[in-house]
Amino acid sequence: FKQKTAYEIRLSLVGSEMCIRDRFYVMKLHTTIASVFGIGFIKKGGGTVAAIAFCVAWFFLPAGYVNSYWQVVITVSICVIGTWSSNKVDPLWGKDSSKVVIDEVAGMAIALLYAPHNIIFALVALVFFRLFDIFKPLGIRQLEKLPKGWGVMADDVLAGIYAFIIVRLVIYTGWL
Repeated sequence: FKQKTAYEIRLSLVGSEMCIRDRFYVMKLHTTIASVFGIGFIKKGGGTVAAIAFCVAWFFLPAGYVNSYWQVVITVSICVIGTWSSNKVDPLWGKDSSKVVIDEVAGMAIALLYAPHNIIFALVALVFFRLFDIFKPLGIRQLEKLPKGWGVMADDVLAGIYAFIIVRLVIYTGWL
């Protein structure tokens, strides 16, 4: 006996019944994205764990990826999908919930744009991104005031931009 999906038996379902079932799966998708596969449910340090997870994933990308336009495409996609999912989970989890960590992934993706595959640059990006994200200087705190997922994502995007600038300075000056 094979259970039929809502789409296979949709003619016998009232529209609202099918929408309720579909909404559950769509919300599950948004909670999975916003929490980065559950990392956001870690009680303490979920944002740092998500940032480190992205550093590890970035480090194992092919070396040819460094000078590729795909970095920008993937980073912009993370930002767009993260904002969309953050907007959707905001009513469920509350304003700027600690469960939402896709913003940390977006910030780290920005911080590591076109950085050479080197553990030193990954660590510099991670440390400065987290410092900017935690202390929120230079206009970062004001971006948190934007509504719903826009504020959740915007402050980390700006923190990522500031960390990107630091990483570029380190690369070009040869400090490390």
